[in-house]
Amino acid sequence: MIGKLNHVAIVVPDLPAATALYRDTLGAAVSQPVDLPPHGVTVVFVTLPNTKIELLHPFGDKSPIAGFLEKNPSGGIHHICYEVDDILAARDRLKEQGARVLGDGEPKIGAHDKPVLFLHPKDFCGTLVELEQA
Repeated sequence: MIGKLNHVAIVVPDLPAATALYRDTLGAAVSQPVDLPPHGVTVVFVTLPNTKIELLHPFGDKSPIAGFLEKNPSGGIHHICYEVDDILAARDRLKEQGARVLGDGEPKIGAHDKPVLFLHPKDFCGTLVELEQA
């Protein structure tokens, strides 16, 4: 059901420093910071040959990742994202198997302008999983 790994999202306390680390130390191609107010994050996209990294920093007072950063002041891996061919069929199959879909269970438009869903980490080995329509 799942396809390729789309990205790994890492919450960072200092977005310019994290961007410099990936660009200057690791030699990766990085985007300019992009504010995504509907998602409550500022993101820098790091392009790798086989996948992407998203460096996430809270944007606004109601950022959904602010709590993560409070619990993990140094930052850390927030979620992994897999592509699926049919997000609704994937959701329905997962729900039938007992997996919990976060929110209202309906796909939202994600940072890549594609439908996404998040799955409860307790159902996936302690990992928050994002599914993105391929």
